[in-house]
Amino acid sequence: MSLNAAPSSERIHIGFFGRRNSGKSSIVNAVTGQELSVVSDVKGTTTDPVFKAMELPPAGPVVIIDTPGFDDDGTLGELRVRKTRQVLNRTDLAVLVVDSAVGITRHDEELIGLFKERGIDYLIVWNKTDLVGYREDAVSDTGTGQNGLEGKADRDQAKCREIHVSARTGRNIDELREMITALAVRQEPKRRLVGDIIRPHDFVVLVVPIDDAAPKGRLILPQQQTIRDILDTGAAAIVVKDTELQETLAGLGKKPDLVITDSQVFDKVSSIVPEGIPLTSFSILFARYRGGLESAVSGAKALNDLEEGDTILISEGCTHHRQCEDIGTVKLPRWITEFTGKRFDFRFTSGTAFPDNLSGVRLVVHCGGCMLNEREMGYRRKSAQEQHVPMTNYGVLIAYMRGILDRCSFLVSS
Repeated sequence: MSLNAAPSSERIHIGFFGRRNSGKSSIVNAVTGQELSVVSDVKGTTTDPVFKAMELPPAGPVVIIDTPGFDDDGTLGELRVRKTRQVLNRTDLAVLVVDSAVGITRHDEELIGLFKERGIDYLIVWNKTDLVGYREDAVSDTGTGQNGLEGKADRDQAKCREIHVSARTGRNIDELREMITALAVRQEPKRRLVGDIIRPHDFVVLVVPIDDAAPKGRLILPQQQTIRDILDTGAAAIVVKDTELQETLAGLGKKPDLVITDSQVFDKVSSIVPEGIPLTSFSILFARYRGGLESAVSGAKALNDLEEGDTILISEGCTHHRQCEDIGTVKLPRWITEFTGKRFDFRFTSGTAFPDNLSGVRLVVHCGGCMLNEREMGYRRKSAQEQHVPMTNYGVLIAYMRGILDRCSFLVSS
């Protein structure tokens, strides 16, 4: 993906699910008009989820996900099914592909149950109709048409659509594409990152430290997205390193309306920025953007309740080369130990490797989640909440440990 493309976290994720050899990959290729997935008559050709960022007009930027068969067996098969379940955590819209000659199986029923359990809009695509006969009235908005599934009244009709197609002949593929885009377009609109708390012509100062951990020649994604949202609001974004902040504020001629800093230099920035100027961090903004700021604040305060030897899970949504002073694996454990005076069992995950079972974990400290979409972050918060494990994020916890969280609390109720 180019640097100017929409980030994956801001794209609608459309997952294609079903049994082996139901034609998922063929449907993906037919809908997208591209050879995204390898197709063969051999069961289990797709062995790992395939992700493809693309434009799907009029829905706009999306991520298409082709998943392994949900009925895969054996040791490797179980691992593939587990990966398919993980894909559900980030899926905004699910497409269940059913072999018309076989009909709905228990594996398909299980997938439908998972869609409903997670509140995912879904549609059922009856594929291979060229092999079993076809009627023009077999396209159904909420019913099942031919080869209907018994007990359909039990399904959530508000979140289910069905259509009969043939990937081989192309029959009803255009109609299927229209159904997918219509459901994708109606996905809940995203929150604003910062644009709803500033006004046109405001001055916003962004403090971006440049150290060994900073990527060469570019800004990281949270900084890019924040700058763009500021510009979309008609405000001015002034980007400065922490080493030049004091001189920059003195030379502005007016006080900024908001200062946004990297969490790692919260202490230094807080001491420079006058109390009357609102101050926050990129990760706090992202906690609010993903809908989890209030729980992150309460999660940070749970640090005081931990006992010596308790387990703290520090989780990052991305994978990157870790520097010697990596914030997740080095700085945060050190700061937590210094703040509490206690020694903890720190565990770490990155990327999609967030554990389903949090047994034994007393606190989850998560990054801002800029690389994860809203549904994935929501799943992680819900998983922690259901297992009664407090969850906070980097910026909120650092602000709490530095004694400046109250200063940033103006965002909690906004």
